[in-house]
Amino acid sequence: MVRQENQDRFLIQRDGVYYYFRRVPKAVAHLDDRAPIARQTLKTDDLAKARAQRDILESADNVLWATMITDGKTDAAMAAYKVARARAEALSFAYRPAAEVAQLPIEDIVRRFAAISDTRTPVAAETAVLGGVEQPKVKVSEAFKVYCEEITAAEIAGKSEEQKKAWKKVKQYAVDAFIKVIGEDLPIEAITRDHAKKFHQHWAKQIAPTDGKDKKSASLGKRRMGDMSVLFKRYFAHLGDDERDNPFEGLTFNQKFKKRRLPFPIEWVRDTILKPGALAGMNDEARHMVLIAIETGARPIELRYLNEDRIKLHDKVPHILVEPSFDPDEPHEVKTVSSVRRIPLVGVALEAMKLHPKGFPRYRDTGNTLSQTVNKYLRENKLQPTGKETLYSFRHTFEDRMKEARIDDELRKILMGHSIDREMYGSGGSLKLYQEEMLKIVFPFDKSIV
Repeated sequence: MVRQENQDRFLIQRDGVYYYFRRVPKAVAHLDDRAPIARQTLKTDDLAKARAQRDILESADNVLWATMITDGKTDAAMAAYKVARARAEALSFAYRPAAEVAQLPIEDIVRRFAAISDTRTPVAAETAVLGGVEQPKVKVSEAFKVYCEEITAAEIAGKSEEQKKAWKKVKQYAVDAFIKVIGEDLPIEAITRDHAKKFHQHWAKQIAPTDGKDKKSASLGKRRMGDMSVLFKRYFAHLGDDERDNPFEGLTFNQKFKKRRLPFPIEWVRDTILKPGALAGMNDEARHMVLIAIETGARPIELRYLNEDRIKLHDKVPHILVEPSFDPDEPHEVKTVSSVRRIPLVGVALEAMKLHPKGFPRYRDTGNTLSQTVNKYLRENKLQPTGKETLYSFRHTFEDRMKEARIDDELRKILMGHSIDREMYGSGGSLKLYQEEMLKIVFPFDKSIV
């Protein structure tokens, strides 16, 4: 018998065949019927294959023992189910419940029994191969919790706490709506095509109400249906059940016309918004962020997350950097890859930014507070020509101004942070070029407005 160490941990070899051989922790020995040793043949003399199977079994036991140690704080039934799936996979079998195993072709059933025919095969391995662990019934709300805390944990790790809350809030809407429409918090495995169709019909009525009132957009219905479809698909994939039919598949909505935010008319910004005294009643940070938004086209959230490292006031071409933060203490994402960009500071934006070389701490982590503050001020002071324009509208006006000045289409996309639908060559142009083009549209201003 040869023992291996380090990368060959928990592997022993007998008569050329590798075994998983691991001592059960004393803390759970009274709960694990394999104690004192968890032992399982891997039925291979290939070290690489044995290592891969060992990794699966090691992970499974880590989950099982952690569950035992937490004394029920973790869902023991779910942990046992995951462990059973892992053990079956380690022996090269897809996990199937016992009822499904019984319906397999006879040659598949024989192969499963042959794999556990060794009298020394642990009962846990036999149970896994023959599907003896029932899949626990998990409610939709509980599955959503697993989705947020386990399945997508790595994907949202780069978001700020504010961004994580906003992300979860949007997904939560679909779950809450589904539970309300169906009338109960169903086990997720009990969702049928009829349930999914009922949810789809609910949104169809919202999108095209018979009385024409409180009409919802097709994009909203599409998002809610899509969020439920993704939750269902990824939850069962997380359990290793990739082949389960998705009852939400194909149920969606198409939107012919997408609602667009209204831009401020260019002349309105020049003659009304930038008029001395127009924004005087707004607090300094909010007012200065409005002025910077006007001359950069930056999204409000991009301005809120600016810090000293991304504000380049002393460079040859003063500019701001829009980019994600990988600082574990202050992480945040940008909307898309193309949103990462450099924007020169010109005109009133440069003067306003000079007063905030470290950014805008008042609004950095306050969600929609900036937009609410600015929009309320615009409304109360009759600074919206139609009553529908918002802080975000200045971004759309910036795009209109560039079009009117016949600024190159690709440069407009670069400055706006929009994707370019062709392979990119070169650096995209110098900051000096960006600055020169932006100076073509810069608004004149009275220094008193800063």
